[in-house]
Amino acid sequence: MGVRKINLALQGGGAHGAFTWGVLDRLLEEPTLRFEGVSGTSAGAMNAVMLASGLQQGGHEGARELLARFWHEVSLHALPELPKGLPTAGFGESVTDWMQMLSYYLSPYDLNPLDINPLRSLVERTVDFERLRAASPLRLFVAATDVQSGKLRLFRDTEMTADHLLASACLPTLHKAIEIDGSSYWDGGFSGNPAIYPLVFDCASDDVLVVLLQPLMRVGTPVSASSIRERVAEFGFQSTYLREMRALSYMQFEIRKTPFSLGAFERRVRRLRLHLIETDELLAGLDRASKYDTRLHFLQALHDRGRERAHLWLAQQGHCLGRTSSCDLGLFL
Repeated sequence: MGVRKINLALQGGGAHGAFTWGVLDRLLEEPTLRFEGVSGTSAGAMNAVMLASGLQQGGHEGARELLARFWHEVSLHALPELPKGLPTAGFGESVTDWMQMLSYYLSPYDLNPLDINPLRSLVERTVDFERLRAASPLRLFVAATDVQSGKLRLFRDTEMTADHLLASACLPTLHKAIEIDGSSYWDGGFSGNPAIYPLVFDCASDDVLVVLLQPLMRVGTPVSASSIRERVAEFGFQSTYLREMRALSYMQFEIRKTPFSLGAFERRVRRLRLHLIETDELLAGLDRASKYDTRLHFLQALHDRGRERAHLWLAQQGHCLGRTSSCDLGLFL
């Protein structure tokens, strides 16, 4: 079997990004797979940059090692458990519950005036950004949201720094906005989670594999206050992706109806082949608070499930690469 070149789109989701770590870990075991471009948001951006830096340092095995090192070091900063028997005063049973409750009333400018972020030191010592900017082994598209305009801003491998990466993962309830060239940025999930269009129009490969951390469909209607909040939050971080996929699906549907000769843009959209790795029941059943759970056993469990999902996808749909979409674009119409 010859080389199969694909593009990757990696959704954000905090600690749930360890699922994507597992997916990438399995894909990197495939000797014929090559990655041309990767679009990532928040945790997806972290995985994308670790993938690129690892490939640069040591090929597929180097990427697997760097991804593992990154997520293991993330676990070293896991929030502690509350002591047994400590009065919770209605704030919940964990430090995460307390932090979420406090964030309703206090901003990070109040709670964290020095803007201490362990993730900054981690990415700065893990990634050689100067080397990555000079000769990235793949094209990077990291999404962030301009605070003033609300517009999507894509940072590319040729300009990538720790600030650009942290901007993509800047949750405004936890950290101050990241300032870059006079503009302020928040988490890219508000404007593109993940952004698909750069993989379609700035890359040559016709295969785009999307790794989602939120299910496309939920069964039933939320009725409790907490489940309603959970679903509303999901809409906020999924709606931009769904709108983009609907637009691409509609364009492809209309273009394929015409028998006439088409321009370069139409030919590109017509050739697009979409593939999808979704979450399993474990990830779909987790609440929003679990996105802040960076304990190693939890991250490792998500990694293992990601590997399983990727292995299943390769076995069942891997043969579609270079031939046809393994995902029905009609899902988005």
